[in-house]
Parts: sequence; C-alpha cells; structure tokens
Amino acid sequence: MIYLLGGSGYVGQAYQALLRRKAVPFRNLRRAEVDYTNPSVLGDLLRHERPAFLINAAGYTGKPNVDACELHKAECLFGNVVLPGFIAQVCAEAGVPWGHVSSGCIYNSARPDGSGFHEEDTPNFTFRSNHCSFYSGSKALGEEVLAGAAGVYLWRLRIPFNEVDHPRNYLTKLMRYERLLDAANSISQLDEFAAATFACWEKRVPFGTYNVTNPGTITTREIVELIRRSGVCTKEFRFFASEDEFMRVAAKTPRSNCIMDSSKLAAAGIRLTEIHAAVERDLHRWRKTAG
Repeated sequence: MIYLLGGSGYVGQAYQALLRRKAVPFRNLRRAEVDYTNPSVLGDLLRHERPAFLINAAGYTGKPNVDACELHKAECLFGNVVLPGFIAQVCAEAGVPWGHVSSGCIYNSARPDGSGFHEEDTPNFTFRSNHCSFYSGSKALGEEVLAGAAGVYLWRLRIPFNEVDHPRNYLTKLMRYERLLDAANSISQLDEFAAATFACWEKRVPFGTYNVTNPGTITTREIVELIRRSGVCTKEFRFFASEDEFMRVAAKTPRSNCIMDSSKLAAAGIRLTEIHAAVERDLHRWRKTAG
C-alpha cells in the first residue's frame, strides 16, 4: 500500500492518475478524514497500517502564483518546512520510506560555466543567499530540514506542464498572461515527473536528491513559438522589455529562472523526454479539462 499526501493538488492528482493506471494499491489521505499535519496522528496511522511507501505532494505554492506566499507566510512555512520535518520524523520512527516533492525554484540562473545546477550545488535563491521569493526560501529551508534524513527521496520539480488546459499548467499560464518575461528554464512534464519519481521507488534507486526535469533548456519565446505553430493559441504574444519592468509592473516578488541538470536521474536508468519534444507533443494533443 502506498500513502499519498496532498492528493487533491495539481501534482497530487497526477500521482493518483499514475497509481490507478498502474493498478498500484494506494490510499489518498485527506485531511478531512486524517489530519496528517498532526505528527502524532500520522505517526499512529503509519505504525498501525505500515504502508510500503509514502509520497508527500502536499505543500504551499500560493494561488494564483507564488506572489500569494508573500501574504500567507505562516501557511507557507508550515506547509513547506514544518510539515516535511514532521513527516520525516514519523516516517523514521515507523520505518516507512518516503518521497518528498521539492522544487528547483531554490536556484536562479545557471552555474558559472552556463551549465545546469547539479543536485549537490548549494541553492542560490534562498533566505540565506539571495533576494528570493518567500516560496523559494521556504522550499530551500524545507530541504535543510530534511538534510541527512534516511530513507527519503527529494524530487525537485520545475514549472509543471502537460497536455491538459489547467490554471496550474505552465502552458495555460503563458497563453493567459497579458505579457511574458523571456527567460531560459528547465521545466517538468507533470505526468513524466510523477512516473519518474515513483520509478525511483519501484527501481529502488538510492535515496537522495534528484532533479526531475526534462533534459535540455527552453526559453519562453521558444515555447510561445511552439504554441503558435501548434494552432492551440495564435494570439500575438507580448513580452516585457526587461526583468526590471516585469518586477515593476507585474510581480510582487522575484521569480526563479534556472537551468538544472537531470543527468543523475538518467544515470539511474530513469529518462524523461527532451524538453522541446515534450512541449511540442503535449501541444499536439492539447485538450480542455474534462467537465
């Protein structure tokens, strides 16, 4: 039995769909039924039911975007720092291995040589090292809380997307924003992310931190061109003249734009689709949310 926390969220729903497709028995823990934010409650449940593995897709991202985290800092810290610490504690006590959905937003830009950040690189978009968003700072602090913990995977997600029109889908966001900031990024195809992270457990790859992004780097303008060529959206996309203008006009907090290296995951035998090919494929099969 697999336990899933945060199953009602954007990432959590992808895990539910994956586990159903694979016919893997799982239990989606709902806070209305089991308050898994209470360590004694979660600990008792784990010791009693002994799941084989636990996936934590819970956390605080802010809606409609990370600017909301600046207004709800207590909730953000609890969801992204305190809760993972509680889960690590009770999983260790119960002997339950687990995986935590972290974020690549703890980095900004690229390594000095222009290559992508590796898992062992010190995060540079945190409370300690840069003028970061509260969201990025909280995710970095969450990784610090889990540093040295045994029996846990830390899976770094970056700007999720897939072929389904959804407010959380990066492609949907690009089509709906009035103006865009051009930047180079690593991003994660949502369903491939869920499959790759669960494969870490299935294949019993070593516990630790993994950058789970589609190989390659893509710019906002490249994605926009793919959107226009697909015919999904043919509007005239407009861009900010600079990041300074973007911050002055459209944002309350700095954004992470970064390049990540996912070769560690590939070396473990888990490979995602090259990023341009993944975006083009998902635009080709684009569809509205059911219902």
